[in-house]
Amino acid sequence: METKIAEIAAGIYRLSTFVPDIAPPAGFAFNSFLIRGEQPLLFHTGLRRMFPLNRDAVARLMPVEKLRFIAFGHYEADECGAMNEWLAVAPNAQVIHGQTGVMVSLNDMSDRAPRALADGEVTDLGGGKRVRYIDTPHTPHGWDAGVMYEESTGTLLCGDLFTQLGDNPPLTSGDIVGPAIAGENLFQYSALSPGMGSAIRRLAPLKPTTLALMYGPSFQGDGAAALNALADDYERRAGERWAELMQTRAA
Repeated sequence: METKIAEIAAGIYRLSTFVPDIAPPAGFAFNSFLIRGEQPLLFHTGLRRMFPLNRDAVARLMPVEKLRFIAFGHYEADECGAMNEWLAVAPNAQVIHGQTGVMVSLNDMSDRAPRALADGEVTDLGGGKRVRYIDTPHTPHGWDAGVMYEESTGTLLCGDLFTQLGDNPPLTSGDIVGPAIAGENLFQYSALSPGMGSAIRRLAPLKPTTLALMYGPSFQGDGAAALNALADDYERRAGERWAELMQTRAA
């Protein structure tokens, strides 16, 4: 395996590790994102066993020990499995996450005290880079789920939203909704909570021009349209699931 590096927006780098043995023959790519401000932030630590690959990739972009913030979408091995390995090599780094994630997992699991972020709270990374944390509970799964939006580049760090298979190119302007629908059909990884569609639609007014996908290519184009189309599909799924439950109850 190797970790490939690509700049997807000014000062934001995609670190992508393709694993062909997951969901063959298409395989699966694990993506992390480095925002190289004056106080650099890594979004997704990657799996613990992938730490050497990701560490070496970051080292090609900056001194690893200068990493200042570690963030991720929710508490799960693929998102934060290497959290403490990063804390060990970056002595000034701090985990930042939403209040729920800090309360239920990170206060115990992080080797250094994390910082809890309020919904909508902005962290200034310096060098013009500012990231806004947005709560998305149970979207796509996890009570503690959230995303981050880098304001200067209009980049939405999407976490598991738009998950799709394959060793995709770093950037695309093509369809990411259709492959995401196929990914959901295969993995059924989303919670399908009643509020999932509205949680995704809440992101559309940001009008992101880049969508940084944890699993899939990063997208450049009309991010609001893509988010609304994804919300449409999840509202359809949730409605169908609710109808099935009602039919079962009536029977």
